[in-house]
Amino acid sequence: MTLTDKLVFSRRAILAAAATFPLLRGAHAQQARLPHRSHGLSSFGDLALPADFSAFPYARPDAPKGGQLILEAGGTSYDSLNGFILQGNPAQGVSLIYDTLMAGSLDEDNAVYGLVAEAVEYSDDKRTYRFFLRKQARFHDGSPLTAADVVFSLNVLRDKGHPLIRQFLRDLDRVEAEAADRVLVVLKEGFGRDSILNIVGQPIFSAAYYAKRDFGRAGLEPPLGSSAYKIGAFEQGRYISYERVKDYWARDLAVNRGQGNFDLIRYDYFGERAVGFEAFKSGAVNLHESFTASEWATGYDFPAVRDGRVKKQEFPDRRSPGFQGFFFNMRRPLFKDARIREALGLCLDFEWSNRNLFYGAYTRTVSYFENTEMKAVEPPSQEELAILEPLRGKIPAEVFGAPFVPPTSDGSGQDRALLQRANTLLKEAGCQRKGSQLLLPDGAPFAFEVLEFNNALDKVEQPMFKVMRLLGIEANLRVVDSAQYKQRLDNYDFDMITDRKMTGGVPGDELLAYFGSSSGKSPGGMNLAGIDDPAVDALVEQALKAKSRAELIVTCRALDRVLRAGRYWIPHWHALSRRVAAWDCFGHPETTPRLDLAYSSLWWWDAEKAAAAKAKG
Repeated sequence: MTLTDKLVFSRRAILAAAATFPLLRGAHAQQARLPHRSHGLSSFGDLALPADFSAFPYARPDAPKGGQLILEAGGTSYDSLNGFILQGNPAQGVSLIYDTLMAGSLDEDNAVYGLVAEAVEYSDDKRTYRFFLRKQARFHDGSPLTAADVVFSLNVLRDKGHPLIRQFLRDLDRVEAEAADRVLVVLKEGFGRDSILNIVGQPIFSAAYYAKRDFGRAGLEPPLGSSAYKIGAFEQGRYISYERVKDYWARDLAVNRGQGNFDLIRYDYFGERAVGFEAFKSGAVNLHESFTASEWATGYDFPAVRDGRVKKQEFPDRRSPGFQGFFFNMRRPLFKDARIREALGLCLDFEWSNRNLFYGAYTRTVSYFENTEMKAVEPPSQEELAILEPLRGKIPAEVFGAPFVPPTSDGSGQDRALLQRANTLLKEAGCQRKGSQLLLPDGAPFAFEVLEFNNALDKVEQPMFKVMRLLGIEANLRVVDSAQYKQRLDNYDFDMITDRKMTGGVPGDELLAYFGSSSGKSPGGMNLAGIDDPAVDALVEQALKAKSRAELIVTCRALDRVLRAGRYWIPHWHALSRRVAAWDCFGHPETTPRLDLAYSSLWWWDAEKAAAAKAKG
């Protein structure tokens, strides 16, 4: 499952307002100019590119158009083409069809430049914004994209959208159409630093299109979009394709130049990743990113690699790797005690796995902000202590020392010292042994499941389960299809789960989504562990209101210490590069953007390479 986060919606009142829109808001149109005008926005007001930039520096402006990119989809199937509601399991890539007010740069953290909006004015306090829309903006049916559509979209997502999106739009006070090409956005008092960035990144829907349809229902009718791609042929459970819109209204804008190059982007569903890899080897899929070290090290001994038709390439990964691991569902009584959670964490022998399973390719993840300035190291600085001292007594005492780091094992796969330490922690938490079985403090057998939608981590999980059984704990893997998996995630119906969350170089509202107590109490939230700690909430709020990067760094380091002391997860590992194999029919920019490879938008079809590869075959 990827970042296609889902949204719910009921639209009656907003549609009524949109229907009465006309250009009747002339009084608003006469309002005085706001004091600042810009071609983009960023977290701290710094933009790398001038107003007259011609293309993003990492894009090739004259990249050829044509060809097709065929990728393996995550999950096993889909039942909806609406990726913005809680209901249903959306097809991969559905966000490709929508434009937004502004588009992000892949070289800058939390910076956006004009797409549908060519410019923005804003007030001194950054609470009020006026967006000037491009008059040429169009939906795929040729109808104009106007301020009415922006108003409709933001209101419906804020009021009836997926809980995660509603959370991101929580600081939206009101949005008004001042004219067909002007939108006024006002934030609530006490708004978060990145609230406006969340707003300008939302998809824009056609109010007229949804006047006759219920946006809140999942279904397989292709919705109306406005971007470089529209939904093409699809077959539920097998594939979905997106066709390039050749007369796309914004194809020559600076934020789009050199992007959206493939005539067709298709996602094929296979259920198991191993089956998808076989499809890649046969040429049915033409680009494959390897996420397992063993596959990268041993899986490419087949004819197309040997004769050069398939190329392997590693790209430096300069992003934060985020944090991946096994997450405890602390809504379950058996995981309430941090000592129990720490004991279970000692059962994962990373050193053994890295040597025997991963070919030494990984580094252990220890921080929620790995490979960034936000990672806590050593005892807290004076600036961090100034933030933490008011919380003394409300947070673990260890926070005021060196941050928690998972211990290094002897690499045997069954480190006796770590087993002894785990046994001690379990006893301290009130667990008791009955023969070979461990009982929880309430007398129930200590047993739980790890929920997955495939077997990708089975080779890591089974050795960990074996160590747990030595402690008297019965742990098992539970694999379900992607629809049931999503449903159970949305309702927090699991014991433990594997997940990966990404954090940017300027952490913002994702902190609230990942760690805020409110996120863990609403269906579809991203606080999977169920963290419910007033101290964490306070630190997240402080991070969201940081006025400078220096202040944000210090606050995130303090937050990192408190989170790591909570033992909310068993941290996994990360690589320092991205491993991509592709049939030799693609070109890509010489300069890789810092924040993503973006092969679906930045790469292109190389007809000469494709012909040569075909001749070899």
